[in-house]
Amino acid sequence: MSTLLKCLSHTPLRGLNDPSQSIVDEVNTVLADARAEVEAFDPELIILFAPDHYNGLFYDLMPPFVIATDADSVADYTSLPGKLSVDVDTANALAKHILNNDVDIAISHRLQVDHGCTQTLEEMTGTLTRYPVVPIIINSVAPPFCPYRRIRKLGEAVGEFAAKLNKRVLILGTGGLSHEPPVPLLNESPEEVREFLIAGRNPTPEARQLRQQRTIETAKVYGRENCTQTPLNEHWDLAFIDTLISGRVAEVDDYTIEDISRQAGRSAHEVRTWVAAFAAMGQMGTFDARKDYYRAINEWIAGYGVVSARSA
Repeated sequence: MSTLLKCLSHTPLRGLNDPSQSIVDEVNTVLADARAEVEAFDPELIILFAPDHYNGLFYDLMPPFVIATDADSVADYTSLPGKLSVDVDTANALAKHILNNDVDIAISHRLQVDHGCTQTLEEMTGTLTRYPVVPIIINSVAPPFCPYRRIRKLGEAVGEFAAKLNKRVLILGTGGLSHEPPVPLLNESPEEVREFLIAGRNPTPEARQLRQQRTIETAKVYGRENCTQTPLNEHWDLAFIDTLISGRVAEVDDYTIEDISRQAGRSAHEVRTWVAAFAAMGQMGTFDARKDYYRAINEWIAGYGVVSARSA
């Protein structure tokens, strides 16, 4: 049994509102190195912690955690379409194990997933179907949120399960770091937007394009004085990364929702996927972790980071 972990920021704005070519090349090099490491590791199973951005989960039923036995990409922005190669038997067994460990998790036998799930899978494997995968969606954009100690406990239950598989397991966490795109809040939105947040599945191509264009337009001014969104916070991002790679994941129990939103932006809660990934890794025995890359990239509305860990 061996384990490899990769946690990456994602951004649907790659190729749509890029920073300088030198930064694009820098990120492409980091991603190519990460993918090469994944290919050399040749995982037998991928456990993928990811958020959703009101594409598969809505307020008509918004669980804190969902494990999918079947997942289909909505292909938003430039993400790949198609089904993921979900390992159904492992997904069902993992769901049972999580529930038996006193963590409540929902099960979806037909889940739609967006770039938050598929972009990192594509970047690390070149496709959505190369390796068997178990997707676990953690609510990261739709308040109210469960406390961070629950994220840690979810990850620990997953890691305990994975440690018994006797397989090469790749753990992926996708999302974050500090960022705040124009994601509406239910209690502050007009009725039309509220209806979308409650039951907005399968929008028309025109509606999806309009929504995506709003994000692109925000990215063009993000970080400037005329932008009202919370700016990127390099100091917060690097401190968070250090907490994880130095093996202090239990410290997230002291994180508060309000403080993270204020310091790093409302969508920074996507770091929940990183917390779950490192908590899972901690159950696989000792590990070596490192920061591969970090840069605050306004054009992508992303504190963009890549971190890795491998079982020792």
